[in-house]
Amino acid sequence: MRNVSLFTALLLLSNCSSPPAVQQLGRIAFPTSGNSAAQTEFERGVLLMHSFEYGAAGEAFRQAQGLDSGFAMAYWGEALSYTHHVWNQQDAAAARTALNRLGASREARLAAAPTPREKAYGEAIEVLYGEGSEASRDTLYALAMERVATAYPDDDEAKVLYATALFGLTQGARDVPLYMRAGALAEEVFRRNPQHPGAAHMIIHAFDDPVHAPLGLFAARAYSEIAPAAAHAQHMTTHIFLALGLWDDVVSQNVIAAGPDSATWKAGHYTHWLLYAYLQQGRRADARALLKSLGDHGSAPGPMANFRSRYVMESEEWDGPEAHALATDAGAAGEGGYAYGTFAAGYAAAKRGDLVMARTHLGRLSAINGKATAQVSPGARGAEVVPVIMELSLGAELARQSGKPDVAMAMLRRATALEEGMPAEFGPPAVVKPSHELLAALYLEVGKQAEAASTYERALQLQPGRSAALLGLARTEQVLGHTVRSELAMKQLEAIWAQADTDVQSMAKLP
Repeated sequence: MRNVSLFTALLLLSNCSSPPAVQQLGRIAFPTSGNSAAQTEFERGVLLMHSFEYGAAGEAFRQAQGLDSGFAMAYWGEALSYTHHVWNQQDAAAARTALNRLGASREARLAAAPTPREKAYGEAIEVLYGEGSEASRDTLYALAMERVATAYPDDDEAKVLYATALFGLTQGARDVPLYMRAGALAEEVFRRNPQHPGAAHMIIHAFDDPVHAPLGLFAARAYSEIAPAAAHAQHMTTHIFLALGLWDDVVSQNVIAAGPDSATWKAGHYTHWLLYAYLQQGRRADARALLKSLGDHGSAPGPMANFRSRYVMESEEWDGPEAHALATDAGAAGEGGYAYGTFAAGYAAAKRGDLVMARTHLGRLSAINGKATAQVSPGARGAEVVPVIMELSLGAELARQSGKPDVAMAMLRRATALEEGMPAEFGPPAVVKPSHELLAALYLEVGKQAEAASTYERALQLQPGRSAALLGLARTEQVLGHTVRSELAMKQLEAIWAQADTDVQSMAKLP
């Protein structure tokens, strides 16, 4: 199985395993040769798959197989449910096992498809799980689905599945022209069927970066109503909301996605986005309560270290219980969470004056990165770059406190260059504390106000609506004497902090 990124796959899988309780999943037309009862289960499986409820989709397809053992498309559906194009995941062995239950050979399986259209779908799935590397099979599958969509121009499913297949060509990276192509295909289907969950979903994925997010807002507003029973559909809307800094919507939709009983919530994908949005809203008490609940209910150390890192770096509670918990659990977090926890624990230690502990954590980050710290360059994959950015950021803080602002500035400039080279974000920033904000604060401290303002503005272009960047920009523009700009930034922050804790709201004031 291929991984999306260090944390995304883990968090996605932790939230996407339970079937929806009520089957309100949207509307499609996917006629096949299966009997009536099997067709109903088959379409339910396709609807679930469109909303990335893959486990429940596979079960629905197996139900269809039980109702019509020769129903070739039911085996096609189960096999397809084992490839998750957008997440860059594939379980080819499980898919081949499913296909082998239909027939022992490609020829036997294709012979079971009674119509040319179903045979075309069968040929596409045979390519996806045939010979060759995963990357080459993904490419051949996308071409096969393009042929199906071209041969059957009225088949909306072929068009949406072709759009979904295009995401598989990127191997987990963001390819803007390819994303735009996929989005255009999905929009065409959405115009014909505004209840199509797959069309709305692919529009959102195509446009879920800060530059293109306005193009997907209509789909985000619609998707939660199209598929209210799919938890992932409720969460998916927030890919657009977060990219636009619409924190109230990020909170409300991830609360729904996480489930009605908060006592069952774990540290996963939906609760990660919820925590991040609480922190942007200035609702630190709610964020702390969420962290406590997640810890009390057995969440894994890795995600918890990541969550605590997010809390500490956003709240700046350097001497609080979450910071001290990080100092003890970073080493137990395992792969991934270790780097995040080590960075935040080290940064908090530096901020509270424990430079010995901060240097210890810096040494651990350096050991994680090894030669990558010196060798990695802008444009490298996020999993390689993010720990290096964190090492540079912590090193810069130690240099700043040692009276070496020029050294700190050079380190942070390199960190921002690496961050600029990363693909556009589609969620909470992979760098737990965006390096542009750290560089802007340093510029302001050394009297480079104009550089600070432009760096804060760039930070907000990369992650719109972040409260720390807005507060920094408002204060910087005030120092520069740009009263209107300062007040505009502060008004935006006040709106974001409308539900903030009282002590947080008190910061939304200019001297």
